[in-house]
Amino acid sequence: MSSIGKLCRIATKQSSLIRNARSYSDRHKENYDIVVIGGGIVGAASARELIIRHPELKIALVEKENVFAYHQSGNNSGVIHAGIYYKPGTLKAKLCVKGMGMAYKYLDKKDIKYVKCGKLIVATQRSEVPRLLDLYDRGIKNGVKDIQLMDKKELMEIEPHCQGLQALWSPHTGIVNWGDVTISYVKDFKESGGKTYLNFEVTKFTDAEEADYPVMIIDSKGNAIQAKYVLTCCGLQSDTVAVLTGCPEEPKIIPFRGEYLYLKPEKSNIVKTNIYPVPDPRFPFLGVHVTPRIDSRVIVGPNAILAFCKEGYKWSDINFNELKDICSFSGFRKMAMRYAGFGLKEMMRSAIMPLQVMQIQKYIQDITTADVERGPAGVRAQAMAKDGTLIEDFVFDSKHGSGAIGSRVLHCRNAPSPGATSSLAIAEMIADKMQTEFNL
Repeated sequence: MSSIGKLCRIATKQSSLIRNARSYSDRHKENYDIVVIGGGIVGAASARELIIRHPELKIALVEKENVFAYHQSGNNSGVIHAGIYYKPGTLKAKLCVKGMGMAYKYLDKKDIKYVKCGKLIVATQRSEVPRLLDLYDRGIKNGVKDIQLMDKKELMEIEPHCQGLQALWSPHTGIVNWGDVTISYVKDFKESGGKTYLNFEVTKFTDAEEADYPVMIIDSKGNAIQAKYVLTCCGLQSDTVAVLTGCPEEPKIIPFRGEYLYLKPEKSNIVKTNIYPVPDPRFPFLGVHVTPRIDSRVIVGPNAILAFCKEGYKWSDINFNELKDICSFSGFRKMAMRYAGFGLKEMMRSAIMPLQVMQIQKYIQDITTADVERGPAGVRAQAMAKDGTLIEDFVFDSKHGSGAIGSRVLHCRNAPSPGATSSLAIAEMIADKMQTEFNL
């Protein structure tokens, strides 16, 4: 290529960059003190908490879908957890116990329907009894209220159709529609002066020219808003968004689909409380349980199988680029090898309904394959380390990257279950963290 040709290409490229920069500037409409990215329950609760604490600040909440609570927050079992399962001293344990109390107060204040139906954790084999006793000790250490151990007779007084040797009873566990709660948080935020953006899929961060609002956030359509500070609570996309600001890839989000069965309506009165298994330390996930829902249906499940994309709610939902990215991650490959047998069984249970029903017959023998039908599915954002370890606790990340972006963005990179139960407590912690780090 001639020198003149090269100069023309350089000039054309520079002209394109200038046009793009002008395009962002032309489309720019608003500057914000804080932009919260992610309209699930943690993002909505955090935006709400921030604007309540700082009513003088201009705050926006952006979401890539056309409604809030579209993914994990609107596709879950709806349980209000008490805090029994979690290792004492972890953020999960502390925030769940605190968050449950805050959640019930909020639901009462806003007149949101819930049922405090309780939970039974049931040991069906003698080998499970020591682990059940360990759970009881955990619950006591975590400050879970009013939990008690029960023998077989006491268990059946609560759930006559449930079989077990011994059980742990949690009377304050409840059920609610967490999607409705998320929408209520958003309503509070808007009524306090917050601005919301739907259909705003963040694809890029760049340094803005305006010193007072140095972070430019650009969506997939080229629209842009500017911010002094940014909080991301992006769930299934949390690693993708964090990498955009210069953060490391880890913890990597691996999507696992959980498929539920419905009890047929004529069988829905067979249980009135949550019935959960004693966790088996050999396996990475909790296992199948029975949950009454706030809409009066009863769900059985979930299984846990790899989703073929981050938003893969069905076997047919496949994104080959995302699947390649998942399979190329060393942590996933190590985890897959470690739990190959477990994963194969979960896939078989997904395809063959009677195999999933067999899991629940350990507790309730009266349920048969004729009593169930295919139900909803959700996708769990499972954070994973490079060695294949599943990261169970909450993870926050900041101070990565260069320029304004690196110093003004806080990422909530992992907020697993009981994230919904803990949402108001998480929001308080995030607001404290932002106040300290960014001197709000």
